[in-house]
Amino acid sequence: MAQSSPKPALRPYLPADALALAELFRASVEELTGDDYGEAQQAAWIATADDEDAFGARLAQNLTLVATLAGSPVGFASLKGTDHIDMLYVHPAAAGQGVATALIDALEKLSQARGAKRLAVDASDTARPFFERRGYDAQRRGALMLGGEWLGNTAMEKRLTP
Repeated sequence: MAQSSPKPALRPYLPADALALAELFRASVEELTGDDYGEAQQAAWIATADDEDAFGARLAQNLTLVATLAGSPVGFASLKGTDHIDMLYVHPAAAGQGVATALIDALEKLSQARGAKRLAVDASDTARPFFERRGYDAQRRGALMLGGEWLGNTAMEKRLTP
């Protein structure tokens, strides 16, 4: 008999989470994005968490949810305003275990409860298939300049149904 993976618990971001989430972010980018981005691009992306105070401030200024398994953070996602997913990262050891799904399910519900009709995300090339499976439609290709490196992404949008 197959044993199902435990469901992650979700809770709000706390300032004490900043260091652990910066490490989770670094591991996620380093280990999960290599098929879509080169080493220099990954290094520039990872460097955005070098200033952990600024990284924590970014998480605190948005509605950020932390997913935990057995009390340890395994992912996080943040909602900017009422209608834009700013960040979604899952620890590589927890990838494929429903962590991203639980986080985005919650953000979609919160966004809808705040009156949003649509939810947008600038999805990395790595995350794009995940969002496509969830009903997000590609709007346009874009790129983000980080540390002298261009990182391709896709602006995506999903209509939220009442």
